[in-house]
Amino acid sequence: MGTIYNKVHIYFHSHCFDGAASAAIASDYLEQVRGYSEVLLHGVNYHLKDAWLATKLERPCAIVDFLYHTAADFWLDHHPTAFLNDETRQHYEIRSGNDIFYDSQASSCSKLIWERWGPMLSPQPAHYEELVKWADRIDSARYKSVEETISLEAPPLQINLALAMSRGKAFNHHLVHLFRKQTLDEIAVRPEVRTEFEKGQTLHKRGLQRLKSAVRQTENGIVVFDVNGDDVLINRYAPFYFYPHARYSAGIVRTGGKAKLTTMRNPWLEFPCAPLGQLCTPLGGGGHQRVGSVLLRDQDPQMALSKLLNGIAAWEHNQSKGDTL
Repeated sequence: MGTIYNKVHIYFHSHCFDGAASAAIASDYLEQVRGYSEVLLHGVNYHLKDAWLATKLERPCAIVDFLYHTAADFWLDHHPTAFLNDETRQHYEIRSGNDIFYDSQASSCSKLIWERWGPMLSPQPAHYEELVKWADRIDSARYKSVEETISLEAPPLQINLALAMSRGKAFNHHLVHLFRKQTLDEIAVRPEVRTEFEKGQTLHKRGLQRLKSAVRQTENGIVVFDVNGDDVLINRYAPFYFYPHARYSAGIVRTGGKAKLTTMRNPWLEFPCAPLGQLCTPLGGGGHQRVGSVLLRDQDPQMALSKLLNGIAAWEHNQSKGDTL
């Protein structure tokens, strides 16, 4: 209980708008409702996946928008790939409750946290409604149009780009603190945010030009690409800017001698969607139903892409037969 311990640690999905928003709301809950006097932040990401269950966490701790860990005192998540094995899933089911909760149908972790913990906050920060709305839109890729994602005119999208541009943990932690106190409009015009956003905007425009010559659409409606990401920023929605009627995108971004496989469904089309996060899991990655990615360490990028495309095709074939994956 927070009344016993003075400090509490929060492990949150870093360089992620939803992760930072989740950490902000969780911080308020742990201080106001559970009585902790100080919150210490720890950004985590999926490069820790293989060693995560063996990682010793600072206690007491909360984990939000990230993989389940048996040492978590508080945990909320929504990723289909949240459990690394059957044992951790069983461990969760024994402990499941208000402070240890999972919902794979939730469109974002911040919305899940807001619905469960938000009503207990007194007073409820009024600006959290807008924060959760945008975190949910960004994490579930439910934008009004592809043009909205390309123009980057909305302040939350400018913040999201600034977050993607930031290096190290300082900006991530800073953003969590800002989310707790300020509106998105106020945060977007802060000098430290504008500096990162403007850097990203320049790289974003270059990335559009580079991707334009690298994308193509397959016969079964998937936009594929293999692009050099050095000195540019590849917008994950941009493939649908060039091919608005494609159902999925799946491609390789090569940066600094490393490669990343990324895939997503077209959020502006309605159709039964392959479980992209699950299809990325055997390749060493993960994600949501609609979005997945893999950091390709020792794999041939083109072979990994081929396996992903085959996985999508197999799932759709099974669907057409009335089966499930």
